[in-house]
Formats: sequence, structure tokens, C-alpha cells
Amino acid sequence: MSKIEDRLNELGFPLPQLAAPAGSYLPAVKSGDLVFTSGQLPFRDGELANPGRLGDNVTVEQAQESARYSVLNALAAAKSVIGDLDKIERVVKVNGFVTSTDDFKQQPEVINGASDFLADIFGEAGQHARSALGTNALPKGTCVEIEFIFRVRD
Repeated sequence: MSKIEDRLNELGFPLPQLAAPAGSYLPAVKSGDLVFTSGQLPFRDGELANPGRLGDNVTVEQAQESARYSVLNALAAAKSVIGDLDKIERVVKVNGFVTSTDDFKQQPEVINGASDFLADIFGEAGQHARSALGTNALPKGTCVEIEFIFRVRD
């Protein structure tokens, strides 16, 4: 098992199985020394964690939990194309989307759930550039969807 998977287990978040795509796309693609993930939903044991909207029926804390599950699913997607999570040298970019009401303004705090988790997993290499955007709807009624770019070594 990789050091990253050991760290995930230590944090109480074992790496899940690769989630099946919900459409006609790949979960992740490697191009050169970068891995690009498709938008990752917060599936936990095959179920969508905390569906709904921020500012309505989902709290910031619940959405932060969902963001952590999106990270786990992204790591499973990355592993499917690189074979070993220890090949990840750096988290380069995180794009987070938050389903929210028009008056909800805490999208950055929600995506902090993913950013802080990446720092816990990778240390300094987990620090990244980021966007946190609000939207009125996301696939399957999820409260968050996040895509990632990782720099990897061969």
C-alpha cells in the first residue's frame, strides 16, 4: 500500500473503489506529467453524501464533509491512471462547484473542506490554486462537485 493510502487510513478515510462515470467520459486522464480528473461527486459507500443546496437544506459543515469525499473519489480516479498515489508530486488546481441559494455566499468555506483535507494528506504539496463557484444545480442533486489537477512523476 502507498504512503498516501496509509495516510488516508490514518485519517480515517480509506480510499474508495473507483466510481463509475455518470456519462460518456473518463474519470481521469493523464497528459504528460499532469492528471486531470472529471468533476467528482461526494459518493460514500455508493451513496451521494449530503444531497441538496447550501442556504436551504445542507449546512457548511455537511458540505465540507462532502468535499472530503470528492477528494477521495478524485484520488481513486487518479490512481486508476497512474497506479500508485505516491506518484503525485503536487496538487496543482482545484475547481469547486457548490449548489447554493442566491443569497448563500460561503462557497470558499465549503471548498476549504477539500483544500484542508488535501493539505492533511499531502502536506505542503497539497497546497494549490483554486476556484470556488456557486451554482443553482449540479448532477444528481449533489451539494458539491470538484475537479482536480495533479502533477505526477513517472
